[in-house]
Amino acid sequence: MSAIQENIEFDCCRRMKYNPIFHEKHGKTLTDEELEYLCKFWEFDELSTMSMALGKTESTLAAKVHQLRKSGRFEYYKNRGKYY
Repeated sequence: MSAIQENIEFDCCRRMKYNPIFHEKHGKTLTDEELEYLCKFWEFDELSTMSMALGKTESTLAAKVHQLRKSGRFEYYKNRGKYY
């Protein structure tokens, strides 16, 4: 097993926990382009795939989608069409 594989941890829901190798944008605000990508492909892409693409943990992305839906901005970013 490689050193990278030994340092990967998962939570009880089988989501990868924070790892600086894979989550390089941890602690940084999502850009408008990243928010549009997240909302547009939320129903089609795997959460793990989007996590790798955006450099954020799966938990962070799921929480962001919940926040956007609660505030009514999820559909705005999903249908915006500026970047995707």
